[in-house]
Amino acid sequence: MTFDIISKKKILKAISIKKPIDIFEIVKMYAKSRQENFLVMTLNAAHSVIGIHIATIGIVNQTIVHPREVFIHAIKDNACAVAFAHNHPSGQLEMSQEDEEITERLVKAGIILGFHILDHIIFNEETFFSMRENGFTFN
Repeated sequence: MTFDIISKKKILKAISIKKPIDIFEIVKMYAKSRQENFLVMTLNAAHSVIGIHIATIGIVNQTIVHPREVFIHAIKDNACAVAFAHNHPSGQLEMSQEDEEITERLVKAGIILGFHILDHIIFNEETFFSMRENGFTFN
């Protein structure tokens, strides 16, 4: 088991995030969950992946997200940047009002804490919706 964890961390560190599809390729394994999972991807200054963390697990159609549960992972990992992702178990990729509100709150908190926020994607098993690519402003 320890070998698997170490191997996975080595693989993640070799991945650099350049586009939203890069985020999706790493987190899509969480799409099969029957509950919403809010994930935070921690990144170094070169945007190489440090870690993937489940910040919160919700119910089938929502999860409660608070900045302290999200940014604790970035602080512990000594990250320079983060990306957010969450699955929609329904498969629908539309951004809800709640998705937009929590992202705005996380961006404000991230700015205060000094983290560069790359994106927030909503995903299902096949594809994703990038808030950045769809006009949401970060930092």
